[in-house]
Amino acid sequence: MEMGRRHTIGKDQHLMESRTEEPGMDVSIPRRMEDLGIPEAMVHDIVLRQAVAMGRTSTVQLSRKLALGPVLMTQTVEILRDLRFLEVQGMDGRDYLLAPTQTGRQQANDRMQICRYVGPAPVSLGSYTEVTRRQHASPRIDLSALREAFSDLVISDQLLRELGPAAIAGGAMFLYGPPGTGKSSIAERILRIYGDYVLVPYAVEVDGQIITVFDPVVHQPAPQQPANIDPRWIVCKRPCIIVGGELGPEMLDLQFQKGSGTYVAPVQMQANNGILVIDDFGRQAHLTPEALLNRWIVPLDRQRDHLTLEHGTKFDIPFDAKIVFSTNLQPETLGDEAFFRRIQSKVLIPSIDDDAFDEVLRRVCEQHGIELTPDAPAHLRRTSRELGDGDLRPYLPGSVAKILVSICTFEGTPLVLDSSTIDRIAHIYFTHTDDRGAEVPVAASPRRQVTIPAPVDEENGLAEVPASEPGRAA
Repeated sequence: MEMGRRHTIGKDQHLMESRTEEPGMDVSIPRRMEDLGIPEAMVHDIVLRQAVAMGRTSTVQLSRKLALGPVLMTQTVEILRDLRFLEVQGMDGRDYLLAPTQTGRQQANDRMQICRYVGPAPVSLGSYTEVTRRQHASPRIDLSALREAFSDLVISDQLLRELGPAAIAGGAMFLYGPPGTGKSSIAERILRIYGDYVLVPYAVEVDGQIITVFDPVVHQPAPQQPANIDPRWIVCKRPCIIVGGELGPEMLDLQFQKGSGTYVAPVQMQANNGILVIDDFGRQAHLTPEALLNRWIVPLDRQRDHLTLEHGTKFDIPFDAKIVFSTNLQPETLGDEAFFRRIQSKVLIPSIDDDAFDEVLRRVCEQHGIELTPDAPAHLRRTSRELGDGDLRPYLPGSVAKILVSICTFEGTPLVLDSSTIDRIAHIYFTHTDDRGAEVPVAASPRRQVTIPAPVDEENGLAEVPASEPGRAA
């Protein structure tokens, strides 16, 4: 982060300040209306709407609600008093106690026909662009640091040596491989290589319109917010947004909210300076890989995205999220040469070997308090190869442990995983032939054809058993 007085939070969460050569980039607390960089009329509207919503308020309360400094808020209140939109009803120390006048209420109601936004004042598009570009992530890590970041996963050094350069390199990443090999888990943990915090605006003003950016669901504020920066910005961890099959074209562009008259930022804008994971890439119900490529072909190349307001105004924003595509589909089915040329790093996440599988099983059993007998790992490996995917994948021990816990809870027996319980779990987990008749063939794996009972009417409480792979795709 760089600005007039640069504020950065490191791993120890202490604020550090340094100077920059460009004093024009300033996120210190604005003290004059022109320092805000947004239309004065917009500020008046937001203050007046907030005052109407609160009924009776004060200068200090408005300052906190609207993320405007006390000095600037006092100046704004004085202007609104002169316009007879606000009236002073008393004093609390040096703080004005305020209420909207009838004229002020009418003005607020008239303006709410256009926009009903109430909240922190937005920052300007220019300020947002500059701060976002200066907060571009440039992590510097080595193998030992990467081991620590992925310490809760069983992952080989060979794979880490591929993931490390891909994670710190510019451009997008492409993780591919069979289902259940841990692609999603790996993608989620890439954020751990970043140890710093960034500034995220509550909202951005563009051509008189308000675009909300901060989302408490995806942005995690720092435990302590510095007191000497513009409160329209909030210090957060670098964001990590994960979208899967629900990703649609509407999520990649501004979404106009008719009820409030504001816009919601697209996911790539919310993920700026962080990571955006496209999970299960190629399985989006409403967005084909070709459509996504056409939408992002320029942003991936130039790190600049184009957005359009409802009334046709077009503008650019930084495209500064690390895009991670994760898929279990064959890469050649997802895009052409032009697409993959724009993704510099492509990492295969393969199935795991016997030792890694046994370590995953050991960790899972330890986490669930399960006693693991000496014969269990080899028996589970053999069962997985015969009845499951034909190889070893790290998702299986977790699924086995959950079923075992359910069985032991139901029967009141100790949590012990041995060969006999593995056979029982396999009978529940993997599809198999029902010798009572009414059989429907399904493929349990590319190597093996098995059958399951025909589906029963949902009114009887049963639904069709899915014929896909038993574990969730990574």
